[in-house]
Amino acid sequence: MAEPETPKLMVDVVVPSEEGHVLLIRRASDPYEGQWALPGGFVEVGETLEDAATRETEEETGLAVQIVRLVGVYSDPERDPRGHNVSVAYLARAPNGDEPSAASDAAEVSFLDPSTVELAFDHDRIITDALSGGASPNH
Repeated sequence: MAEPETPKLMVDVVVPSEEGHVLLIRRASDPYEGQWALPGGFVEVGETLEDAATRETEEETGLAVQIVRLVGVYSDPERDPRGHNVSVAYLARAPNGDEPSAASDAAEVSFLDPSTVELAFDHDRIITDALSGGASPNH
């Protein structure tokens, strides 16, 4: 008898700039290849959520960020076309003066005004929650 499938755990990281832009990556692979998204990815076995958040951000952007606070948990089963993936989102800050560089799953990385680009997944909601100071209900 097969074990029932359970949701996979992910992290997403919102890194705002002093100019009010947000660190975004252009996805290099499906789903949403070519669209902008927050840095993030799957939590590895034996890893804390915070460690996963800093690791994924550094892997994709080259920036060693510091976690500021938890933004919220996003659990809508339809949020990711790959399956039921639950994301824990964090607000983080980048070291002053460090420039991001695309790596890992990122084709491009930049601090952008998120309202000017089409965002993948539910990242518009995560960014809104992070920048407004709290998570909205019903993620």
